[in-house]
Amino acid sequence: MWRRLGNQVLEMFDHAYSNYMEHAYPADELMPLTCRGRVRGQEPSRGDVDDALGKFSLTLIDTLDTLVVLNKTKEFEEAVKKVIKDVNLDNDIVVSVFETNIRVLGGLLGGHSVAIMLKEKGEFMQWYSGELLHMAKELGYKLLPAFNTTSGLPYPRVNLKFGVRHPEARTGTETDTCTACAGTLILEFAALSRFTGTSIFEEYARKALDFIWEKRQRSSNLVGVTINIHTGDWVRKDSGVGAGIDSYYEYLLKAYVLLGDDSFLERFNTHYDAIMRYISQPPLLLDVHIHKPMLNARTWMDSLLAFFPGLQVLKGDIRPAIETHEMLYQVIKKHNFLPEAFTTDFRVHWAQHPLRPEFAESTYFLYKATGDPYYLEVGKTLIENLNKYARVPCGFAAMKDVRTGSHEDRMDSFFLAEMFKYLYLLFADKEDMIFDIEDYIFTTEAHLLPLWLSTTNQTISKKNTTTEFTELDDSNFDWTCPNTQILFPNDPMFAQSIREPLKNVVDKSCPRGISRAEESLGSGPKPPLRARDFMASNPEHLEILKKMGVSLIHLKDGRVQLVQHAVQAASSLDAEDGLRFMQEMIELSSQQQKEQQLPPRAVQIVSHPFFGRVVLTAGPAQFGMDLSKHKAGTRGFVATIKPYNGCSEITNPEEVKEKIALMQRGQCMFAEKARNIQKAGAIVGIVIDDNEGSSSDTAPLFQMAGDGKNTDDITIPMLFLFNKEGNIILDAIREYETVEVLLSDKAKDRATIFKGKTIPNYIIDSNLEVDNMDQKLSENDSQKQSSEETTSASQGVGLASEEPEGGDSSDVVQPDPLSPAPADSDSVSTSNQDSYVPDTEASSIPEPECAQADNQPQEQKTDTESDSKANWDNKVPPMESILADWNEDIEAFEMMEKDEL
Repeated sequence: MWRRLGNQVLEMFDHAYSNYMEHAYPADELMPLTCRGRVRGQEPSRGDVDDALGKFSLTLIDTLDTLVVLNKTKEFEEAVKKVIKDVNLDNDIVVSVFETNIRVLGGLLGGHSVAIMLKEKGEFMQWYSGELLHMAKELGYKLLPAFNTTSGLPYPRVNLKFGVRHPEARTGTETDTCTACAGTLILEFAALSRFTGTSIFEEYARKALDFIWEKRQRSSNLVGVTINIHTGDWVRKDSGVGAGIDSYYEYLLKAYVLLGDDSFLERFNTHYDAIMRYISQPPLLLDVHIHKPMLNARTWMDSLLAFFPGLQVLKGDIRPAIETHEMLYQVIKKHNFLPEAFTTDFRVHWAQHPLRPEFAESTYFLYKATGDPYYLEVGKTLIENLNKYARVPCGFAAMKDVRTGSHEDRMDSFFLAEMFKYLYLLFADKEDMIFDIEDYIFTTEAHLLPLWLSTTNQTISKKNTTTEFTELDDSNFDWTCPNTQILFPNDPMFAQSIREPLKNVVDKSCPRGISRAEESLGSGPKPPLRARDFMASNPEHLEILKKMGVSLIHLKDGRVQLVQHAVQAASSLDAEDGLRFMQEMIELSSQQQKEQQLPPRAVQIVSHPFFGRVVLTAGPAQFGMDLSKHKAGTRGFVATIKPYNGCSEITNPEEVKEKIALMQRGQCMFAEKARNIQKAGAIVGIVIDDNEGSSSDTAPLFQMAGDGKNTDDITIPMLFLFNKEGNIILDAIREYETVEVLLSDKAKDRATIFKGKTIPNYIIDSNLEVDNMDQKLSENDSQKQSSEETTSASQGVGLASEEPEGGDSSDVVQPDPLSPAPADSDSVSTSNQDSYVPDTEASSIPEPECAQADNQPQEQKTDTESDSKANWDNKVPPMESILADWNEDIEAFEMMEKDEL
């Protein structure tokens, strides 16, 4: 059966190759739906994808050594003659340095490698005199102008005819390149130097690799996705093993294998340790931030990471290779192909599939490492899916959408260069090959370079500079490039035992057994722990996590991180539960991130002695009333609830009713706290972080998420204060007993805060321009009596609400019943209206004038107000203090305006 599948691979290759030669050659690629060639400039531009096309018969060059691997030596000889005769490398066209290197330069070198091998055998290619190598050297020189940078990192594009700096080059203005683009040159360039004896190519490639190594993030030993080719600054600071970085890691290990330079192995092992520490979350591989590697940078994975299990086989780290490969296979079984990107809960993120070969590559390496026939079955699935879903009359068409099965008029050159090579090798026996494949190493495009190059033309000194930057643990070198004959000597079921817990990782509707972690708790079978129900403080939940192989890590900022290792689970079923729990948790987090990113809110303490000067940054909630829709905000006195965590029915509702409830974070979901205080009559909830010392100064904005259920029943606003900010309010309560705050989407100036109330002039005046303030301060005491009396009245009325010692905390001074009602008298609040000012009222309130008090009739003054004036005069602060306050206020409000807080 396996031999029959091998023959089927040959037939599929013939179908693709013959259609390219018949309908497309000498064009770069075949368009299999319209049965014609893709010529750059004659078809609508596809953006960067077209940078691989250079009018140099790309697919034919990329396929040369595949013909020999598949024992098609006659076709190979004809193809080489066509390349030598027809291909022109001196075209006025801008191409990708990376793609041209791995596909064209690598294809020419791979073709040369097998050509001289066949010539040595004496039957084929006897006429060959190194013509492919001469073309490779010509192309190498055409790529060298791209390296004309101070850093040694190449420009991402080059003009084959005019280079980079030439006026007609139409390139050379780029500033950034991807890490893989600059770090995937060493195999081809070093092979070109070793084949020709011209050292400059290897020197340039080494310089680029050295620069990337020096620019790695030193604390995490990770590299970013995109780097500035002039300054070396990281432009995109996320790090993973997929697109943009993938082959950089691959070439470090393979450069050691091909060239024998220990520094490459040391660098690879240093990076690999960081990858397994931060990026690997078996079976997932998730991008992280290079400066904060404990934080995931995204919640989806791209299909290019499918090469990584194969690289792990070369490294000798088989277990995680098996785990990740199995996860990818489950995705393929669900969608028929690997989507270009998929989420951590295995939904399609980008639906295209351009017939990428990376998964087939890893399947081949895992079969070579384990000898497990399971991987032959995987290969069979790949063959069946290609024939069933991608095969068209003129070749194989890329999938436009794996969900619908729609096609794209595209058959990339790597499909012939890699896919059929790996699939044939998977099913081929050693006697089926006309040469020993173990004498060669695969480039990232699966081109063959002979291992004997390591001892040929060694013009580069092997000074080890790696250890200047890092101290390496000897354990990094354990099992690197192991002998597979001793890796699994006594356990042919090794790979299966690792795969088993992951069998149903994608299909969440699989039947469940009863033997679960819950049973070990003595309660019999019950539903598995769901992510939305999990509480980090629940001992029972923690025990269930342990059984499922999930460990919990408390981070310094108060959050918790969950990590699962299936092998640590009590059983395979528990491991399955654990993986499902992790998927739910990631999905829950993803849903929260997809919610509209709300801006921060402002909490202003408006009671004595703060009067709006203290503004605290608060995090919003993704449920409840949105303060941004209520311009006036919500105002009221604060009260601490009992129990303080708010996770059960409030026992002091009489103290909380019509108040702003303060509670502590932890013990239950935020939505549960909100429902409890809302039931008790609170008008707002403020959750204070229980993590000692946390502050909005150092921590990112925190948004309170729902509990995964419908939260439409929560109608009150909810805000989150970090520990430092929360303690300011708590300290104010301890010192002044009654504290009133204003909650809004943006800090208010004091004229707005105290509109409708008479307050000390120095508070109102602090909102004036500095020169106006100085003018008022310079006025002499011979002001008109009416102005003095009006000021006295204002101060007297303001006194009662500013005295924390006098009366009930909910008392709010009413306007004098003898005085005429102002134009906005309907907005002058009672105690209840003070607590919450609806948006409709706020919109009808005119902005107050600072001189409004001076225009009031003199007869509004009463004896009571006169007495109050005396009390106020005793409390008025020194003028220097007032001036300092004013300047401080102006600076603060300017900063608020700048920061929108």
